[in-house]
Amino acid sequence: MDLGLARRRALVTGATGGIGGAVAETLAAEGCHVAVGYASARDEAEAMAGHLRAAHDVEALAVRYDLDDEATMASAVDACATAWGGLDVLVNAAVRWPERPSRAPSFETEDPEAWRATLRSVLEGVFRTTQLAVAHMRAAGWGRIVTVSSTMARDGQPGAAGYTAAKAGLEGLHATLAKELGPNGVLVNVVAPGLTLSPRLAHRRTPELLDAVRDATPTRRLTEPQDVASVIAFLVSAANRNVTGEVVRVAGGLT
Repeated sequence: MDLGLARRRALVTGATGGIGGAVAETLAAEGCHVAVGYASARDEAEAMAGHLRAAHDVEALAVRYDLDDEATMASAVDACATAWGGLDVLVNAAVRWPERPSRAPSFETEDPEAWRATLRSVLEGVFRTTQLAVAHMRAAGWGRIVTVSSTMARDGQPGAAGYTAAKAGLEGLHATLAKELGPNGVLVNVVAPGLTLSPRLAHRRTPELLDAVRDATPTRRLTEPQDVASVIAFLVSAANRNVTGEVVRVAGGLT
C-alpha cells in the first residue's frame, strides 16, 4: 500500500529511541521528511537525522524539543516551517516518565507538586505543541496528528495517578480536536501502547514482570516499538482518509 507520505513534512518528538525512533525511521522509509525531536541527546539526534538522510534519501534535521520548555516547542515547529515551508504531520511521542520510588505511594501521600509537574509536561506540553502545529495544517487544508498515550490511561496503575490522569486528559483533548479540525482536513488520533519492549524498558522492569505480562497477553508476545510505529504511520498517512478521534490500543489483545 502506498501511504502517500512522500515529501510530507513531519515533526516527531522524542525521536531518539523507543517508539519515537521507530516512528521516525518508518516515516522516512515512506519518503517523509522528518524532524527528529530530542530533549538532551543532541548527538544521538544528529546521528539519527544523518542516518535517515543517507538510508532513505529524505531531508531530516535534529531539533531540540523539551516538554517542560515552551520555547523549544515553538522553535521546533518553526524549524520545520523554515526548512520545508510548512508542517503536515505531528507525532507527539516525547514522554516525561514519573520518578519510580521503591514503593508506589498511596494516593493520599502523592506529592501535589509532582502531580502538577506531570500534568504540565505530559498534558500541557502536548497541548501547546499541537496548538503551534495546527496553524500550519489549517492553512494547508491537510494534516495528521497522533499522540502516544498508554493503556494505563484507561486501565490505571497504582502509584501513577498524575501520569494516568494526564494521559487520559490527552484522550479527551484529542476527541475535541478531531471534531474541531476535521472540517479543515486535519485528522487527530491517539495510539495507546501497552508495555512496550524498548531498551529503556529493560532497565525499568524486571525479567519476571516482563515474562508475566507476556504470558498474560493473548498473542504471547510483548509489544515492540515497530508495532506501534506501523500503526502510527498509517494514521498519519494519506491512506487514512476518515479515521479520526480514535484511541487505538496496541497491546496484543491484553485488556
